[in-house]
Amino acid sequence: MMNSLITDRAWVEINLGNLEHNINELKKIISPNTKIMAVVKANAYGHGIIEISKKLNQIGINDFAVATLQEGISLRENGIVGNILILGYTGLENLNYVIKYDLIQTIVDETYAKKIMNMSFNARLKVHLKINTGMNRIGMNPNNVNFIRSIYSSDKLNVLGIFSHLCVADSDNQDDIKFSKEQICILNNLINILRESGINVGHIHLQSSYGLLNYSDEKYDYVRMGIIMYGCNSDKNSYEKIKINIKPVLSLKARVTSVKEIDKDEAVSYGRIYKAPKKEKIATVSIGYADGYPRSLSGKHARVLINGQYAEVIGRICMDQLIINVTEVSNVSLGDIVTLIGEDSEISAEEIAQKAQTITNELLCRLSNRLNYIYLSE
Repeated sequence: MMNSLITDRAWVEINLGNLEHNINELKKIISPNTKIMAVVKANAYGHGIIEISKKLNQIGINDFAVATLQEGISLRENGIVGNILILGYTGLENLNYVIKYDLIQTIVDETYAKKIMNMSFNARLKVHLKINTGMNRIGMNPNNVNFIRSIYSSDKLNVLGIFSHLCVADSDNQDDIKFSKEQICILNNLINILRESGINVGHIHLQSSYGLLNYSDEKYDYVRMGIIMYGCNSDKNSYEKIKINIKPVLSLKARVTSVKEIDKDEAVSYGRIYKAPKKEKIATVSIGYADGYPRSLSGKHARVLINGQYAEVIGRICMDQLIINVTEVSNVSLGDIVTLIGEDSEISAEEIAQKAQTITNELLCRLSNRLNYIYLSE
């Protein structure tokens, strides 16, 4: 009964066996002394933060990165063990929760650090220092060496690590490669200066998915694995110096709710942007933009798979439904399963993201919480 309820309308299937496969493939190119920090923010990129993290714990991954305090608390309340780093800002009034749930807070800039060092806690706050090496989003100025030293010596803080982020690591443009190498040098130089001062800098990390694939010569304590871990590239044009055999973890499926024939020149859906060039058979599918299937795919010739054959999305995508042209698909009937993204087809998340003019990361993490999830062991 439960399975029929879960798959009654629209759902996500998560292949945990593929997740483990991807981790094993990543380990082949990672130094034996480097650990994987699994990035599970944004509901594990739409894959389900709790079940993904439980699987990762099960296969020996005990370092995680989240974006928010709430994500970190959720992991702890669901039994996830290991180090959990909050990559973003946590309000000063809530830092005691970081201590309570044994989380690690990122020091996002100098002002934040100064305020924290003037606070009182019932234990030392575990932190990693974020260094701004050129992305100019968050992070401390690497030239403020004396101030950074003072953070390490603060009796309010337990500095466990230091890190930065490469902002064009997925590009093979020569200017971008030069910029990435400059970012690497800035962080490495700061670390050398701190070490020469006798400071134990803690765990160092810089590379995320494309940092690992394209700048693997740099050896740090962690690699932060996000989109690649889930078996996807950010987009079809992402540069990969090292190619690895990853498998998609996520599939998105829904059901046919209506099948009908329309005559030539009849229109479909809102705005009447699609008019049949001839007599056609169409099917309505139980998924829409409220489920996270992008409305921007309207009129973009997006493909789905039904009964082993491809069909095209036509007309405007609605909040809860969309329409496909099944004229050339045999034996379509009420309740048939439609695959919109899937490992069992050639409809990749990269393809759908490209047609929606976005990246895979955004497409997946915007999947709606009204979708049901099924977790498969293989």
